[in-house]
Formats: sequence, C-alpha cells, structure tokens
Amino acid sequence: MKRRPLSLVVRLTVSIGAVITAVLLTFGWMMERSINNHFVQQDVDELNSVVQALQYLLATVPADIPADELHQRLASVVTGHRNAQYRISTDSGSLIYSTPGFNLDTFARTARPVEEITIDTVENWNDHQEAFRGAVLWIESDRLEGTAKFRLAVATGIDFHLHYLDGFRNHLRIVTLAACLIALLATWFAVYQGHAPIRRISREMRRIRSDQMDFRLEPRSVPAELVELTISFNEMIGRLEDVFRRLSDFSGDIAHELRTPVTNLRTHTEVALTQARSVEQYREVLYSNLEEYDRMAKMVGDMLFLAQADNQLLKPELVDIDLQSELRNLFDYFSAWAEEREVLLENTGEQVHVLGDRLMIRRALSNLLSNAVRHTPEGQSVTTTLQVNSGNVRIRIQNPGPPIPEEHLNHIFERFYRLDASRQRSSEGAGLGLAITKSIIEAHGGKIRAFSTTEATTFEVQLPLKIE
Repeated sequence: MKRRPLSLVVRLTVSIGAVITAVLLTFGWMMERSINNHFVQQDVDELNSVVQALQYLLATVPADIPADELHQRLASVVTGHRNAQYRISTDSGSLIYSTPGFNLDTFARTARPVEEITIDTVENWNDHQEAFRGAVLWIESDRLEGTAKFRLAVATGIDFHLHYLDGFRNHLRIVTLAACLIALLATWFAVYQGHAPIRRISREMRRIRSDQMDFRLEPRSVPAELVELTISFNEMIGRLEDVFRRLSDFSGDIAHELRTPVTNLRTHTEVALTQARSVEQYREVLYSNLEEYDRMAKMVGDMLFLAQADNQLLKPELVDIDLQSELRNLFDYFSAWAEEREVLLENTGEQVHVLGDRLMIRRALSNLLSNAVRHTPEGQSVTTTLQVNSGNVRIRIQNPGPPIPEEHLNHIFERFYRLDASRQRSSEGAGLGLAITKSIIEAHGGKIRAFSTTEATTFEVQLPLKIE
C-alpha cells in the first residue's frame, strides 16, 4: 500500500524547525566560543603581566643581591595574581625560582618555547586533576649572573573558567532545547494558521453540487499565493458548468429528436391497425415507418461517431487526397439538388493535396456544402476556394444569405444547437452535421471557424498541407 505523503503542516514545521534549531545551536556555539576566548584572553593578559613584572625585576635587580632577598623579590612577582605561577631556570637547566606549591618541572621541560604569549601560543594541560594554561619562553637579563638567557615557564589555573563553561554549556543546552520546542510549537501554530485560507477554500469547494455550478471563488479574498489557484479553480468550474449544461441540453435534445420519429411510428401503426387494409396500404405504412427507422439509425450513428471523437477514438486512415478532385465530385453529387433550388456551384483555387481519411474528409466537406446550398437564396452561388498558406491549406465555403448573429457563431458547432429554438428539423436532420464536421477536422490536426456578414456566411477549414 502506498504511503500517504506527509502533510504540509508537518513538512513546513519540520523544515522551519530544523532551520531554527540549527540557528540556535550555531548561536549557542558562537556564544560559548566567544566566552571561552574571553577567558583565554584574560589568562593571556595575566600571564603577560607576570612576564612583564619578571622582566622588569630582572632588569633592575642588583647583580650582587643576596639569594634570600632575590627569592623574596621573585615571589612578589605573582602578588595580586591569585592563580598565576611560574618557574625560571638558566639555559643549562639550573632552577632559579619556582612558585611554591606548584610543580612546573615537566611542563617547563617538555613544552616548546614561544616568542610571545598569545591566544594561539598558550597550551592547556591537566596535572593532578587540575587544569592549567601556560607557555614557555626565553627571557634575557644582563644583571643576574651576567648576560644570560633564562627559560621561563608561566601558567595559571583555569579550573574556575572550566567550571563556569561547563555550567554555561549545560544551561545553554537546556535553554536551546526549550527554545527549539517553543520555536517548533510557534512554527506549527503559524503554519496551521497560515493554512486557514486553504481550509476555508476547501469548505467552500465542498458546498458545490451539480445544481450549484455557478459558484465561484473570490480571488480578492485570498492571499496572493492562492490567487492563481482560485482563478484556475474558477476556470475549471466554468468548464464543468459548460459541460453539465451541454450534457443536460444534449439529453433533452436526444429525447426531443427521438420522440418525433417514435411518435410517428406509433401513430402510423395505430392508424394502420384501426381497420383492415389491403396489402398495398400495409406496404405503404411499412415504407413510411422505414423512413423513420432510417432517420433514427442515422441519428444514433452520428451520436456514436461523436462519442468516439470525444474519447479520441477516431483514427483516420491517412491517404493522399486531392482536395480539388474531392470538391468536384461533391459538386457532381449536389448538382441536381442545387439545380432544383436554382443555386449555382463555383469552385476556385489551387490544386492541393493533404494526408487524411478520404471518407471522413468527404463527409466533412459534404456537410458544409449541403449546409451552404440549403441556406443560399435562389439565383445565388455557393463558392469554394482552395488556398495554400504557411504550410496549411485553407478551404473556404461561402454562401450568400441571412447573416448568422454574432452570439450564435461560437455555438453553431455544438450538438443540436438551434439558431431558432422553435424551428423543426424534420427536413434538416438532427443538427449534428457541424459538430461531426468539427470533430473530423480536429482529428486531422486542423481547425474550423465560421464568420458571417450581411453579404455572406463563410466556413473556413484549415488542414496541414502534405509535405512532398
């Protein structure tokens, strides 16, 4: 079973919480490092003070000073420096003085001398569970034992600093953990509240029913991030509303169109059965019924064709088609009907070829021509024109006659659409011809449109030109 993705609230809370936690941890580490550097700098300053005091002492002490007085002066160097201690010896290793109570022998012997004491040159070590920070350096004096170099090891205890840092670190962890939890809760609440418009939109969407397709969301009442979503939703609802409307109209039109032949069949049969009739009379009734059956069969066939088109099941069998030749053949087919209506047929334009299904293309052009002939006044002409333009062929079928109102032009390719709702279609078919024509043209990758003026109505078909 496929696992459900995490909710947006959880995703955003975890993501933002992780960022906040990282920021707090980084900030805590920087604070801890800053305090530690501050303590190290304090220790460095204290050690440098001891070194400077010792250098001054060695520079001013008399050469013949007694040993006891020298020890007293050397001991006074660390006066005021509670944690400071040092050990000084000659370059040969002879001890001159070492602060009582501390043992710096090992450190003085093993540590690497430095030129000056800084944060980067001090060393830390532990001795008998005590922590120290110090450095070893060479100093010179020309008053004590002549000009000589002395090895000075100076250090200070840092247990107080370390204890403070440990306490600060523990406190910082607790504070950071609490801050992270608070930040996560605040983030979750903020994200949850931030999604309130989405929940409100969802509630409004759930109210939509098939009988309430006129509902629309108000883009101005949602945050900027949701404006595009509401617009897309409104467009989708608009398309669904149009589909529901057309489906409803389609169902009503089917019932209307089928009711007439069914009523005719019933009426003819009832009349035929009211009394005994001759064989010829029954034959005439059967022929009349057969016409109604043919009409219903054609209507059902047309609707099945359109259903295939709606589901992209139309698969044209592509062959080379000479459109000029096809139009001439159709003109021959419609010539008798056109002469009866005193309508002329004219064909102009280039000889062009396209790839398409011959029967489908012939059916589409036949629908357009029959429609043009039907609505052309006596003594006028139906004109067809073929023209190549930018890799496409344009077929124009034009006929004079009453103009189609602008509000109807965008709907004439819909199924069962009537320009005049009161008009009967007994002589004009079921009103599916233009819808079928559009489906055929689109199945061939083409387009069809109509435009009408007071002078003439024109249907323009555009199909891809065959590439040699």
